[in-house]
Amino acid sequence: MTAHVEIKICGITDDESMDAAIEAGADYIGLVFYPPSPRAVSAERAAELVEFTPGEVTKVGLFVDPNNATLDGVLTQVRLDLLQLHGGETPERIEAIRLEYGLPVMKVIQVAEAADLAAAEPFLAVSDRLLFDARPPRGAVLPGGNAVSFDWTILKGRSWGLPWMLAGGLTPDNVADAVRISGARAVDVSSGVESAPGVKDPERIRAFIRAARGE
Repeated sequence: MTAHVEIKICGITDDESMDAAIEAGADYIGLVFYPPSPRAVSAERAAELVEFTPGEVTKVGLFVDPNNATLDGVLTQVRLDLLQLHGGETPERIEAIRLEYGLPVMKVIQVAEAADLAAAEPFLAVSDRLLFDARPPRGAVLPGGNAVSFDWTILKGRSWGLPWMLAGGLTPDNVADAVRISGARAVDVSSGVESAPGVKDPERIRAFIRAARGE
């Protein structure tokens, strides 16, 4: 048995996927509030999805360079526990959002090579968590969910003084290797548990969680 690995299933859009993630033991569920994404949901739909989510499951909202009007529109309707910021937000903007909304923030750092890890440094004092995701391919429309991975060995043995999560191209077939190689204690998956863009597959969700935990 692998030590407990925290798991986030991101981009949930329907009740069946939500139920599968929770029943299989996901620690985090992610809701995407970025309209270009095939996984985007409205605030109204998100509120329905999280209405009966157990309290121990962390509800994460994914935003890309949100202004306050966008955040207000979601947070007045949806009970979120963590804000995932996946754009070009500055440390000053991260700090302002934390102060304004009183919610913890997970800043996404896009990685293609070891040198990219330095981009985390300015966010250490203003973020609550980090998420290392693969840098999108050239020309990609979306900042994440592109089924691209990076060299996990560059994370091994690294520490930032904050909890961190690994994302990018993870699937039920490679997540056990990703955890072993990177040393990640938390992983995030979106496209890797889908049957089509934006369409989650409950069996792949279950398989991913089993594989991540070495079950």
